[in-house]
Amino acid sequence: MAGWLPELAPGDGPKYAAIARSLTADIEAGRLRPGQRLPAQRALAQALGIDLTTVTRAFNEVRRAGLIKAGPGRGSFVRAPSRSHLVGAREAPLIDMSMNVPPCPPEARLPERLSEGVARLMRSREARLHLTYQDSAGTAAVRNAGAHWTSERFGIPTDPMRVVVAPGAQAALAAILKVAVPPGRTLCVPAATYPGLLAAAAQQACALAPIEMDRDGLVPDAFEAACRRVAPAALYCVPTLDNPTTATLPLARREAIVRIARAHGVAIIEDDAYGALAVEPPPAFAALAPDLTWHVATVSKCLTPSLRVAWVAAPSLTGALDVSGTLRAATMMASPVLAQIAADWLLDGTLGQILQAIRHETILRQALAGDILAGYDVASHPEAYHLWLRLPPGWSGGDLAARAGLAGLAIVPDAAFSTMPGRGAVRVSLGAAPDRGKLADGLRLIAALLARPPSAMSAIV
Repeated sequence: MAGWLPELAPGDGPKYAAIARSLTADIEAGRLRPGQRLPAQRALAQALGIDLTTVTRAFNEVRRAGLIKAGPGRGSFVRAPSRSHLVGAREAPLIDMSMNVPPCPPEARLPERLSEGVARLMRSREARLHLTYQDSAGTAAVRNAGAHWTSERFGIPTDPMRVVVAPGAQAALAAILKVAVPPGRTLCVPAATYPGLLAAAAQQACALAPIEMDRDGLVPDAFEAACRRVAPAALYCVPTLDNPTTATLPLARREAIVRIARAHGVAIIEDDAYGALAVEPPPAFAALAPDLTWHVATVSKCLTPSLRVAWVAAPSLTGALDVSGTLRAATMMASPVLAQIAADWLLDGTLGQILQAIRHETILRQALAGDILAGYDVASHPEAYHLWLRLPPGWSGGDLAARAGLAGLAIVPDAAFSTMPGRGAVRVSLGAAPDRGKLADGLRLIAALLARPPSAMSAIV
């Protein structure tokens, strides 16, 4: 049997407990990656020479801990780490730098504007229309607003009939995977990939082909090699302000990737969650190759997670209909109230005003992080909500996240993103801290932890 096997030794106690401990340790150390399929329980039992019930009991223990999940007929998969696993023994972190959310400066007036937006809708003649079911693709008005935004902001000439409204980018990505990656086909993903995508791919049992990255993002030659090796159905990437590495693919690389994708018949799934933050981003993949690209733009990532609205620009009318049907089966529709507020903000300039305030605060936070973490290997961008901290020798992402968690600071280790082995790193999110003072406290704690070798803090005797 190929695949994972537990490390068992005489005297480890009950076999089910030893298997559960070994599985937990390999997940937490990053040796088993989020989305990775585990061996079938029957095959594992045969390989270990033990009863199937023993393996089943071990898997159930780890599943109850939230580290793996199982689906009928699909087997068991490693889950992406939840926040509870990132913060050590504390119920809640004192400083949250794990969730990649926008800062909420007072100048943005988000609570007031949301309240005003809902009140205005409820006073309008169309109020009842926003309180009932609507087409799963969204109303014509909201689709038109999305088409206008993708055209004006991202340079994508978009027919509103090819635009679908989704309840956030996560729902959009899950629906696109269902349509664009048929069963048995492979999805190319970056070496460090957004955990939400990994979770959606695992749920649909997509085979993954990791693609090498460097400081500029995806390496085109590595993508071409994967195309020849596994004939993938699609490539997923965040080309602008990548999550987690902050890399923005240069235009030349985007053009090279489009040429390779076209030559091999590979669709491109473009998660443009942060594209609206960049002042002068390169052209989107969907602008370079609209017939190949599924483009996802969202206000959830650039304004507030509570505004669960995203627009999918599909490569064809048929694709839009397929994604709309998939969304209907899974989520029915985006909230009509939130979708209309987002559309109104796009058209009346409110979104631009909020973005300007958030971008200004983000630039200040990145400058603060650059000062405090000076001397460390940090990948960052002035307009990104996060940074990617590559760790000194001797440190792993799991080590630093665990030490920080014990001190009340939540950060995310590289194991949550990794699809292939790489140097230890952590993602540090700068937006969730309520103010720059609290953010500075968290950053200084990271610097203080890194100033001491991990062996100096070991509690093992």
